[in-house]
Amino acid sequence: MQLLDGKIVSQAVKDRLKVQTEERLEAGKKVPHLAAVLIGNNGASETYVGSKVRSCAEIGFKSTLIRLEESISEDELLYKLDELNADFDIDGILVQLPLPSHIAEEKVIERILASKDVDGFHPESVGRMVQGLPAYYPATPYGILLLLEHYNIETKGKHAVVIGRSNIVGRPISIMLSKPDYPGNCTVTVCHSQTKNLKELCLQGDIIIAALGRPEFLKADMVKDGAVVVDVGITRVPDASKKSGFSIKGDVDFEGVAPKCSYITPVPGGVGPMTIAALLMNTYKACVAKD
Repeated sequence: MQLLDGKIVSQAVKDRLKVQTEERLEAGKKVPHLAAVLIGNNGASETYVGSKVRSCAEIGFKSTLIRLEESISEDELLYKLDELNADFDIDGILVQLPLPSHIAEEKVIERILASKDVDGFHPESVGRMVQGLPAYYPATPYGILLLLEHYNIETKGKHAVVIGRSNIVGRPISIMLSKPDYPGNCTVTVCHSQTKNLKELCLQGDIIIAALGRPEFLKADMVKDGAVVVDVGITRVPDASKKSGFSIKGDVDFEGVAPKCSYITPVPGGVGPMTIAALLMNTYKACVAKD
């Protein structure tokens, strides 16, 4: 069993982007600029955005953090996005989710220009991805592909079982793994809460992507020997033995499943760092597209 270490791969991606950004600077070209919009004071969102801003600084990207009150109206937020869309220097825009309940997520996603949609959620981005056209892939699935690629995981002809059908991970990764190039060319089965014979389907999986948000859902008896398991889940579970009062658990019962795997991601330290790496890759591409 070998770990698919997202920290190592993410750092490799950032190191490469740092060199490319320095080369752009020396050539007198603009450097990538990411604008992050944070609404309210959600602790997890603060952590995620803070990590993205630090990563930008580490590799020489410009970043702008826009903090808005949770009480901001939907129209005010949309107007702010219009301003960012009109700013030529800004290459990528991300609005940290979740949003306050009075703001429609789909309106916000659709308001960001597709050319600056580095989160890969805009309908145009998704449509281009489905058609196999150049597009900004959603960051978490894109990060998974970068992870598989770094470790030279064979995907051609493999049976990939995706557990979860969200628009953020499950659906896009199923499309990306079936595309006719590497890493792809998989036969893909998408499972969800209404799937019958889930255990039997998982046992067929050469590659399993667990992305349903249920701690330790995937057990050892659901995984065949030699499978590649990618755990997208990250949930805080109460744990009195920890100083923090909680443990971080993935969707995979790591202790039971890991011995059966050829490769497996840890939680934390697997897919999480790759999401940020993929976001930075998209931002770099958005910048280069202006050359």
